[in-house]
Amino acid sequence: MKRTCLTFALAIAAVYSTPVLAADDASCETILMSDPGWTDINATNGVATVLLEALGYEPDIKTLSVPIGYQSMKNGDIDVFLGNWMPAQQKFMDDLNEAKAVDVLAKNLTGAKFTLAVPSYVAEAGVKDFKDLNANADKFGREIYGIEPGAPANSNIQKMIDANDFDLGDWSVVESGEQAMLAQVARNQDDEKWIVFLAWAPHPMNSRFDIEYLSGGDDYFGPNYGGAEVYTLARTGWAEKCPNAAQLFRNLQFEVSMENELMGKILDDGQEPDAAARDWLKAHPQVIEPWLENVTTLDGQPGLPAVKDALGL
Repeated sequence: MKRTCLTFALAIAAVYSTPVLAADDASCETILMSDPGWTDINATNGVATVLLEALGYEPDIKTLSVPIGYQSMKNGDIDVFLGNWMPAQQKFMDDLNEAKAVDVLAKNLTGAKFTLAVPSYVAEAGVKDFKDLNANADKFGREIYGIEPGAPANSNIQKMIDANDFDLGDWSVVESGEQAMLAQVARNQDDEKWIVFLAWAPHPMNSRFDIEYLSGGDDYFGPNYGGAEVYTLARTGWAEKCPNAAQLFRNLQFEVSMENELMGKILDDGQEPDAAARDWLKAHPQVIEPWLENVTTLDGQPGLPAVKDALGL
């Protein structure tokens, strides 16, 4: 009788000392994610995809501009977005919060920055601040190179032009995708032509090009050269419906150096995001354990062994 009671007591103790892991409902198998076509989000979505697939989920990534991606979250057509850059996207967050359309799952990156930059030879010629631009308007062609149409950063630049701040009232924004903008930077740098453009970290442009970020844009990009934090958002109600997948997204936190490396594999080496993420994870297995804490497979099995097995670790 004593042995029976002891066995029962040990079993009860084990229940209370071991984290309870709950599998998600089968309806959570497909996870709809948004990607605005930025290489940093390509990279982080690639990491999430590798982990989710190893856990039995089916991530479905839609390439959508920032405004359309957020509207899709409001409509319930996107579940998760890893690219909420703040404060640059504050306008969108205000709209989403007013509609009670999203939940913030985690801050996934600190130490980012996002503002205008010039090649170092332009900075050495005296262009170090926003206020230095218009004095050299002819050399710049009165153009600032931005990213894809609809991006909040482009809107910030346009507001600056509309307000004639820094005497930039007769300048224009050249809207193009990230890759087209970087190709233009490369062409200009080869000939030492002048160009001013949106730049950010993390991004391999910081090692590929010799650039300098401009001071003075705090009112439009925030202090500390547009110092930013990046958040993971989920549409309202999704985390409650799919708590296990949501726990993975809460655990996912990245570093600037990590994203620089991953983005280099995508941009410079031509790897697909999933392949780049898989190679990086195999080379840095130490990051996997905290990301899989209290996370199971879709069918309720321990998550960490499943991911290690999928990666051949």
